[in-house]
Amino acid sequence: MPRWKALPEELDPQVREFATQLRRLVDKSGLSIAAVADRTGYSKTSWERYLNGRLLAPKGAIVALAEVTGTNPLHLTTMWELSERAWSRSEMRHDMTMEAIRITQARDALGEFGGDGPGASRPGPGTGTGPRPAASGGWHGPESPAAPPRPPAASPAPSAPPAVPGRGRRRTAIFVTALVGALLVIAGAVLLTDLGGGGDDTAKVAESPSAKPSPTASELPAGVKCAGDDCTGEDPELMGCGGEFAETATTTKVGTAVVEVRYSETCGVAWARITEAAPGDTVEITSTQGDDQPQTGTVNADKDAYTPMLAVPSAAAAEACATLTTGVEGCTTAGG
Repeated sequence: MPRWKALPEELDPQVREFATQLRRLVDKSGLSIAAVADRTGYSKTSWERYLNGRLLAPKGAIVALAEVTGTNPLHLTTMWELSERAWSRSEMRHDMTMEAIRITQARDALGEFGGDGPGASRPGPGTGTGPRPAASGGWHGPESPAAPPRPPAASPAPSAPPAVPGRGRRRTAIFVTALVGALLVIAGAVLLTDLGGGGDDTAKVAESPSAKPSPTASELPAGVKCAGDDCTGEDPELMGCGGEFAETATTTKVGTAVVEVRYSETCGVAWARITEAAPGDTVEITSTQGDDQPQTGTVNADKDAYTPMLAVPSAAAAEACATLTTGVEGCTTAGG
């Protein structure tokens, strides 16, 4: 069985070449992925993502790998910078595609209310299946069935009010103007959400123009994607808070397992990590100065695990606890 999985077909060529080069370095070193994880300080799960092209490794991981494999870090970081630009371009194209899809969905949803209303003009006999006039207010192309011709008009009842010429067209024009305005508002909201760092989180509502940005948003280093409460519940490796931006604040032994509080001052968060554990063991991170729910991780066959992040005011406010399948429990000392 080959050691490496096939890289995703949609990978940018530059990123593909970089991932291939990382695989060659690991192969040449003779190290297993677990050994690379132990020596670089990045988890085995993270390295599997990096080496399989599912995530671009942070710069800190690349520098650490260069040291472990005896590679010139200058050459490797140069390749990383080129790949990082290619990865960013790919993400931008993806975001633009998703934005276009969301706008189209919103437009189609509004289009359901833009059909033949009172006063809307209808095609007369002989128009066939051609497109409806723009004044109809709907997005009906050549493939839309034409409205059936009107039956011969009966003699108007004496009580019927006389038709006012042009009233239907005026109503349609007003409707179209309102509909275009609504689409512009939706498009603006989508753009504001994306420019504010919303990424794929389409559930967030665009901030008001008067809303102030996070005080640390402009200070985050390249590759770091969140800070404070925005990081709670997120993966520290995926959000760029691990590696060079993290340190072990406290450590303790629980049975045969090692339990650590990992803290990132850059992101203002902490998470718990457990190593030398057994499958089924759990680890939990809690804050002694907040009401946020604890974050939990479970050990799998890799014999290690880490929790999602939890926003904390300082490393001293974080506590990590482990519960082993043997029944043994233990915690780090908060502030220790």
